[in-house]
Amino acid sequence: MGSSDRENDAAVARWTPSTRYPDMWVDPDDDPRETEVEIVGERDTLLDNLRYFRLTIELKCAGLDAEQMALRSVPPSTMSLLGLVRHLAEDERHFRRMAGEDAPRIYRTAEDRDGDWNGAIADPAVMADAWRQWRAESERTDRFIAGFADLATRTGEAPLREILVAQITEYARHCGHADLLRERIDGRVGQ
Repeated sequence: MGSSDRENDAAVARWTPSTRYPDMWVDPDDDPRETEVEIVGERDTLLDNLRYFRLTIELKCAGLDAEQMALRSVPPSTMSLLGLVRHLAEDERHFRRMAGEDAPRIYRTAEDRDGDWNGAIADPAVMADAWRQWRAESERTDRFIAGFADLATRTGEAPLREILVAQITEYARHCGHADLLRERIDGRVGQ
């Protein structure tokens, strides 16, 4: 078992099926996205929202194998949970590109602008790579943001604050997609 397999198994182990609501992942009182940490100020609010939506993506994918992760929504869409993970890895990287860093695309190419979706095939190695890339890109984004004391700092295309809000918005959109994709796979609904 590779380290990415162990990481995915650890993420899945964090979320045991709800005993109160069989179609949910965890009992509401055990939801790892909810914390007792007091959120103070703009930076904490934005970073907590990003953390929350990242955990939501993990939650929506917990316990699925490569075939389930690669299941497409409805024809002709190429959307799948695996595609979402790959797409969000690209978005994390795009965050840094917007901020002026040199960060070439991971899955998309000039020939296949939808490579993040099209390459999301039912292969355990493809799934492991997607999770590895997403986690690495998320960590890079976090380190990048930590390097700025002021979210008004203009980096590349816009102030860091605007880039961060755009990233949170992208996650929020895709968490809604993930709700529907997961419900199609096994009936589990949004939480």
